Amino acid sequence: QVQLVESGGGLVPAGGSLRLSCVGTRINFRRSDLGWFRQAPGKQRELVARSTTGGEVTYADSVKGRFTISRDNDKDTVYLEMNRLEPEDTANYFCNAQITIRTVTNYWGQGTQVTVAS
Repeated sequence: QVQLVESGGGLVPAGGSLRLSCVGTRINFRRSDLGWFRQAPGKQRELVARSTTGGEVTYADSVKGRFTISRDNDKDTVYLEMNRLEPEDTANYFCNAQITIRTVTNYWGQGTQVTVAS
């Protein structure tokens, strides 16, 4: 079955950086739109960044200029480079892969915790 496994989370001071990785198994990232979402306690899950198969990249306004999503389709891996982290970025970060073949199928990782200390 398809698996997405995130890594790279941790505790960093405000202003610091982290790089998240998400590796997929039994899934072809070349055919997948990939995204990073996050969910803070008591809040809804929100889209952070997205990279489509067509090369389109979008970011949440709150992370523009600080976060960068990239993908390595040969390795079925998607990354999220996070710079100038703020306490408001503290959340559980989830990797998402979306495949559209007649219907839309979403796959999710288990999440990796990012905590930014003020």
